[in-house]
Amino acid sequence: MKSLLLCMTLVAALGSTKAILADDTPSREDAVRARGAEVMPFHLADTIHVFEKTETGGVQRVKARDGHADEVPMIRTHLRKIADSFAQHDFSGPAHVHGEAMPGLAELRSAKDGELTVTFREIDAGAEVTYWGATPQMRDAIHRWFDAQLADHGHDAMGHDQHEHMP
Repeated sequence: MKSLLLCMTLVAALGSTKAILADDTPSREDAVRARGAEVMPFHLADTIHVFEKTETGGVQRVKARDGHADEVPMIRTHLRKIADSFAQHDFSGPAHVHGEAMPGLAELRSAKDGELTVTFREIDAGAEVTYWGATPQMRDAIHRWFDAQLADHGHDAMGHDQHEHMP
């Protein structure tokens, strides 16, 4: 009986310790936001990030929110830089922010010449990066990578369908 009581006490103590530790541990979204601030020069709260999957790959769009035009030059500089890096298959930024095991990342990094095309374009209030996959496997990798971005960034990012229905 004493052993049963001791086990139950230990289980209860471990459970409450786990709850305390969980409360003190930042969420994945918070951790991604903190690492993202090391890579992105603009304020997430002042921008809108949209990841739109397309039949050929996808478009990543970042725009300054109304009243935050001062973010536009930083958005454009950052997206131009990542487009250039990604075109060279250098995905060290997303690997730092999201981790090496990010879905789609290994395939994007290992794309052969002509399998992945990444381009930059300025748009009103921001910029966009277009990803074009030459094979179904590369398009799938882009889509999985976009899904991972959306999951990790939480309320800081949205899919195209969410953006279209914003108030």
